[in-house]
Amino acid sequence: MTVIIFMLILWYGGLFFQTFFLHRYAAHQMYTMSKPAEKVVFVLTWIFQGANYLSAYGYGIMHRMHHAYADTEKDPHSPKFDKSLLAMMWRTKNKYQEINKQLVQVDEKFTKNVPQWLWFDKMASSRISRLAWAAVYVTFFAFFVTAWWQWLFLPIAFFMAPIHGVIINWYAHIYGYVNFKLKDTSKNLLPFDFLMMGEAYHNNHHKNGSNANFGVRWFEIDPTYLIMRVLHAVGFIKLKKVATNTVPDAR
Repeated sequence: MTVIIFMLILWYGGLFFQTFFLHRYAAHQMYTMSKPAEKVVFVLTWIFQGANYLSAYGYGIMHRMHHAYADTEKDPHSPKFDKSLLAMMWRTKNKYQEINKQLVQVDEKFTKNVPQWLWFDKMASSRISRLAWAAVYVTFFAFFVTAWWQWLFLPIAFFMAPIHGVIINWYAHIYGYVNFKLKDTSKNLLPFDFLMMGEAYHNNHHKNGSNANFGVRWFEIDPTYLIMRVLHAVGFIKLKKVATNTVPDAR
């Protein structure tokens, strides 16, 4: 049971900071926060993503490119232009590393105001950091595994962030329903997003990229947005008000 709880913490903790910080803040600037608060969130992202740590700079730029070039040859990840799931994952990894290590020139419109903490990102993204977190996971399992099948969760812990990415970047462009008819293949993967904390409302998000609430219809509850409302109420962040179309045009 302890291992299951640990995996749930890794799944939802890492996912929360991916969608709250990397996606809704770094990529889309849906809210503002103070620089000290930003540093705190950087550290919490590293703690909860651990061996899967993603840089706000690399993720933010790559995601902006995904929106600008969705389902075209310039899209960093698209089932339409990648032959398989693994091919998409490999291309995404390479593109992310090129951007994050600044090995390629990127248009200024994709880099504007993307948060970057160079020395921290370098440390958190380092091989030493990732191996140290991996050692923590293995040690935890060694102490708390009570049945052989629980070891099967260990590879998931090692590759949590890529798994999160595949669920949305691959499956949410193939399966699901749409509220809005768009030029890309984005879909809402789940009608009630208990799994991806709002990220599964991918079609809604592609329609209203600046809206902090990914849900549109009454049953599309966005857990991350609800948490953001609380953080806004206590003054940790300040949500931006945006005009968006929330009336579905396709059922």
